[in-house]
Formats: sequence, C-alpha cells, structure tokens
Amino acid sequence: MTERLPLFPLGTVLYPGLVLPLNVFEERYRRLVADLVSGPEPYRFGVVAIRDGRDVAPTGQDGGNQALAGLGSDAAHSLFDLGCVAEIASVESRKDGGYDLIATGTTRFRVQSFDATGPYLTAEVERVPEELGAEATMLAAAVERVFRAYQKRLAGARESTVTGLQDLPDDPMVLSYLVAAASVFDTTDKQRLLAADTAVERLTAELALLRRENAVLAKLPSLPAVELTRQAFNPN
Repeated sequence: MTERLPLFPLGTVLYPGLVLPLNVFEERYRRLVADLVSGPEPYRFGVVAIRDGRDVAPTGQDGGNQALAGLGSDAAHSLFDLGCVAEIASVESRKDGGYDLIATGTTRFRVQSFDATGPYLTAEVERVPEELGAEATMLAAAVERVFRAYQKRLAGARESTVTGLQDLPDDPMVLSYLVAAASVFDTTDKQRLLAADTAVERLTAELALLRRENAVLAKLPSLPAVELTRQAFNPN
C-alpha cells in the first residue's frame, strides 16, 4: 500500500526515533510546512538524503538554498530512494516567514516515484517494515562494547570522563539506530545502515564500521572533543 508524502531532502540521514530540528527558510519548504500545518494532524513529511551530501537548512545555518535548485527534474539521481517519515512535534513561525520546527523520525519508506510538478517535491512511497533478525541481542552487546570504545577514542577522554555511556538503550533495534546516528560515518555508510533489511544486518555492519574507525583512531596521537550526537535521540 502506498501513500503520497511531501519530501524534505537533506544532506543527512534521519533514522526512526531520532529528533530532527529544522530551520525552514527557503520558499518551497515554507510552503510545504504551511500546507502541512493548515491540514489535520499528525503533520508528516518524508526526509531523504541527498547523494552529494549537501543539505538545505539544518538549525543554526542560514543563507540561500542553492543545493536543491533544479533538483526536481533529477530527483531520482540526486536523492536516495529510501528515507524516513518525520512527524512534526512542534512548529513556530518566524517574522521573516520561515519556521523553526522539531520533528521525530518514525518509520522508513521507499520511494516508488517522485513528482516535481508542484511547488515542492512529493513522492509516492511505501512503508518499509522493521525486522529484528536472529541473535540480535548478542550482536547488540558486541556493538555496544565497540561503540563505547569508539566514543572514548573519539572524545579523547578516559572512560570515567566520557558522558552518556550508561544511557545506551537495551532494545537492539533502538540501539542499532542510535549507533548509526551518533557515529561519524559518511553519508553513504549512514544510508546503508538505514537501508539494512534487519536490525541484525545493521548491527553487523556497524560492528565492522566501528572496528575500522577504532583502528584508525587508535593511530592518531591526539583527538579534539567531538559532539557525538548532533541530533537528539527519542527512544519512544
């Protein structure tokens, strides 16, 4: 069964359970938000990652949106076809006509067809179900151990001074998305993690990626402090 969603292309990957703050300033996306909030709740749109990694307007950035000019006619080549539904939790209009909104990733979807004929990009999408897979708990424990080591190396701090290490979720599915969001992987790797068929497949890929990153980080003489979670996480 398919449904039509307005699309918000970004230079980042949104995962189910992750909170996405957005500064909406470009005209087409002002129109998108205005159309959503003029209708019934819940207010939902689709987030898809841009293949070249450019984004439109994450919170705290300003300037014109040149990245998406002309994207509509070439969306199938410029955007990944698997994204995440975002549900608006709060929205505030600004004096300049833009919006500040907070949205939460809910479920994955796959684009069946893009439509660039309207004021903003829309798509016919099909929801992608979540599957856990066998031995997820065992894999989750292994990923948690390697991820803790990764956090310590990335932050350049000892375990006793690293914050957030006791806050990892027990649910393997939730953990798989949190690790994907909080790790500094490139967009292609992050998209591959979103597209994993099961949590087990995602955790397996994360284990390999984290081991690779730990090996690289171990060779560096010193590391600056890094903000690991640029997006807040909501386990609900």
